[in-house]
Amino acid sequence: MKRPLILCTGLLTLGACAPALPPASVTPSGFSVRDSSVAPVELSPSSEGVTAADAEVLDELAAAAPDERLVPGFDGSQVRWDIDVRSYADHPRVRYYLSYFESSARSSMAVYLERGAKYEPMIRRRFEAEGLPGDLGYLALIESGYSNDAVSRSYAVGMWQFMRGTGQGYGLRVDTWVDERRDPMKATDAAARHLRDLRIRFGSLYLAAAAYNAGAGKVSRSLGKLQVDRGAEPAGEARGDATFFLLAGTDLLTAETQDYVPKLIAAAIIAKQPERFGFGLPAAVPFAYDSIVVADATGLDVIARLAGTSVDEIRELNPQYLRLATPPESRMVIRLPSGTGASVAEGYAGLEPSERVHFLTHTVRKRETLTAVAARYRLPAAEIRSANPKLRSNRLTAGSRLIVPAVAIPTALAMRATEARSSHGGSARTHRVRRGETLSGIAVRYRVSLKALRRVNAIRHDDYVRAGVRLRIPG
Repeated sequence: MKRPLILCTGLLTLGACAPALPPASVTPSGFSVRDSSVAPVELSPSSEGVTAADAEVLDELAAAAPDERLVPGFDGSQVRWDIDVRSYADHPRVRYYLSYFESSARSSMAVYLERGAKYEPMIRRRFEAEGLPGDLGYLALIESGYSNDAVSRSYAVGMWQFMRGTGQGYGLRVDTWVDERRDPMKATDAAARHLRDLRIRFGSLYLAAAAYNAGAGKVSRSLGKLQVDRGAEPAGEARGDATFFLLAGTDLLTAETQDYVPKLIAAAIIAKQPERFGFGLPAAVPFAYDSIVVADATGLDVIARLAGTSVDEIRELNPQYLRLATPPESRMVIRLPSGTGASVAEGYAGLEPSERVHFLTHTVRKRETLTAVAARYRLPAAEIRSANPKLRSNRLTAGSRLIVPAVAIPTALAMRATEARSSHGGSARTHRVRRGETLSGIAVRYRVSLKALRRVNAIRHDDYVRAGVRLRIPG
């Protein structure tokens, strides 16, 4: 949906749109309209963002015979699209992007094609469920390169580059705990519904794609001005894909939106026959997973331990969670590596509520910095930053809350908690160690110091403790 990416660089790709009737007014070298009062529109490359090398490529393309098929490797007889690629395959801007993706952006394109193989089957299913052509799903390729972590300069986020308001309008949760614009499943559902609505409004997949990029209001206003300024037949909101190319030949759309559909078509051509353009066939690795539903705050580290995997893998499966845990008092789905669902569910059911999360929250004080917070909890600043991915600098906002990994509670703080507990009549207890538990985690749970826990149980300095052992809890 939006602008140049910060986290995902390079120019991206696509293969979009649905069974639209090929407009009779389109010719291989461009297009014209039937109304004799309207001069044919010559589509020249926009100057915005075009380098000298790009201009040289365009000059070479323009020098070719206008009736010569110039799409390298294009074989319309063997490849099928469910968007209208054939009518526009020889368009100058489509040819430009084919050349660009094969040359300057080649390494990025290879990464995007490989990454897309994981998500494409899921995207096609969800788009087709909304009555959209599966090839329109290549929008994710040109928007973000299929990256769930992509963030644009205008703060559009995720694979589908939703702005905050648009995402929330389609039911995506966006807050300090969860950003579902990063969730590949939920964001794809929202994108499919958004594109479905735009298609209904404009009656054209290519106009819908333009509106996805520029906004529906911008495209509507541009169509209205096109009627007045060009003297064309009333276009309204639904006159077919050719209307997009008529509009793109004016200055009513930005250069980015003018090139949006040509970029999609070029990407669709390559994505459907990558080997013809020198790209390897991506390995078909499906987006497969098990899942568990949790009802309250749950640490991703706890889930990783139960699944026998790393926190990084759990985070990769669940990029929507911005912290090291799911939000409190919320039923949330956590995706798990395939084959681990049953064992994780069983292990999770055996955990006490206090064992399901291993972190503290810290309320930032006035003029407090990340470095100061890290020093207070005797942690590397990088570890706190990792637990709070939205942090962008060392400066913090007073009153905001940070997640602090609980295993880092210094002895002094834990001792104060223990003393406070004892002053209110707390008595000694015992705890039976469960599989995967550590001394430090048990100390955090009971708010006692690790040193005191070791002392009363005659345990040396290592953190390991055998499952089944019953420990005395001081206090």
